[in-house]
Amino acid sequence: MSGLEIVAVIVSALAVWLTARRNIWCWPVGCVSVMFYSQIFFDAKLYSDLLLQLIFFVMQLYGWWHWTRNRTHSQTLPDASRDEDKVHIMPRRLSVAGCWVGLMIGAAGSLLLGYVMARFTDAHIPWLDSALTSFSLVAQYWMARKYIVNWWLWIAVDVIYIGVYVYKDLQLTAGLYAMFIILAIVGLRNWRRELLQYESATPSVSLAAQNY
Repeated sequence: MSGLEIVAVIVSALAVWLTARRNIWCWPVGCVSVMFYSQIFFDAKLYSDLLLQLIFFVMQLYGWWHWTRNRTHSQTLPDASRDEDKVHIMPRRLSVAGCWVGLMIGAAGSLLLGYVMARFTDAHIPWLDSALTSFSLVAQYWMARKYIVNWWLWIAVDVIYIGVYVYKDLQLTAGLYAMFIILAIVGLRNWRRELLQYESATPSVSLAAQNY
């Protein structure tokens, strides 16, 4: 356990908590946490996770732009907070077909990245690490697009990550991912409640897609 890991854990937990609250500051705080963990994973030879952090940095910028571009005014939503930093983005439903497409992309990315890491690097547990990296990218994209299903995928990925980080002697980070699971449950509950309130106030909203 290092001082850098302690700081990274605190910043990362703050970023996820802000995401669950739909606060736009989740994205710049997330950028800072990504930079910290890039160094941590490089030192631990978790190269797929290092690559993930670099891609996450770009996706954090994309999410920041997308949420800002698609924010709604609080007065248009029932019982909404007037906190200006809270982005009143409307959570969205993802169809079953869309969900399967995302999962298949995650599986394909797992195989491709796993082969590269196993063949050309000295990465530890390259196949599992690559699978977690690939599906994390899918979850991050779904989050940026405001799909509620992102929380379910994060929960599944985080459960496995806990075991990986315990194995790599990153106990504090493993504890962080246990906290992530709790925050993901909170985020799932908050986003679903927001969407249901909006649908109750606007009956014309289509309910054709499945909610996850």
